[in-house]
Amino acid sequence: MMEEALKKYIEAGRIAKIVRDEGAKLIEAGRRLIDVCEHVERRTRELGAAPAFPCNISVNEVAAHYSPLVGDESTIPENAVVKLDVGVHVDGYIADTAVTVALDDRWNPLLEAVQEALSKALDAVKPGVRFAEIGRVIENTIRSRGFKPIVNLGGHSLARYTIHAGESIPNAYDPMTRGRFSAGKAYAIEPFGTNGSGLVYEGDIVAIYALVCTGLRRRLDNVSKKVLAAIRDRFKTLPFSERWLADVEPDIEKLRRSLRKLSRMGFLVRYPILIEKAKGIVAQFEHTIVITDDGEVIVTTS
Repeated sequence: MMEEALKKYIEAGRIAKIVRDEGAKLIEAGRRLIDVCEHVERRTRELGAAPAFPCNISVNEVAAHYSPLVGDESTIPENAVVKLDVGVHVDGYIADTAVTVALDDRWNPLLEAVQEALSKALDAVKPGVRFAEIGRVIENTIRSRGFKPIVNLGGHSLARYTIHAGESIPNAYDPMTRGRFSAGKAYAIEPFGTNGSGLVYEGDIVAIYALVCTGLRRRLDNVSKKVLAAIRDRFKTLPFSERWLADVEPDIEKLRRSLRKLSRMGFLVRYPILIEKAKGIVAQFEHTIVITDDGEVIVTTS
């Protein structure tokens, strides 16, 4: 890995830690979700980086991908378990990190199980280790404390301007899982644990999109052309929120119709919210690691 790229990963991780911790301190009953996320995103920019994806703030049985929409008045409930998932990039080099805050101490054993799983997984990572073995470590740790890993969620490799770069690190052991950790790459390790079924499904709400294809030759209306041009220019292939395009098309219903149309036409991919199948409570913790060319494993968001 080039020295300059490594420096940018580490700087992204430094900023990600700051904004993650600041955001976590804002989590309290009655606070608007949008206020927490907009603080995280604003501070990321103030510190000289940019969000790698919209701040995710997922409550209780919602495991991931909830990010407030324009005008969202949702607030944090009493006694909630809140996941805060933050992405920061410096020149396209991404740090991805998450923390869970429980507003009721009875959920502390779940949080501790997932934190321990992440810690043990990070200790086990080195070049050549199979992804499946990290899944085994995560699953065994979470199950040993009486909870279940969410088996259809997992970590992933990272690349420049690409949040999911093609390799998956499972949260449960599967001997058929292929792939090994390699020098010169970055990975996000993110255990999810629950007192529910251990599976998630896609909900109806879509708050996050990403550009997947720029070469399609399709006839577009003027609003969609304008929105697509802004997406290409501002985000490249990184995920984004409708909140970040409200200045491009102030009529939010027109903007939403345009995003749905661009998705149907194949320009965009949608990321629906993910909900625990049995409505179990979900906890998540995540760090980004970078494996240098000499095999050193650096945790950028610790």
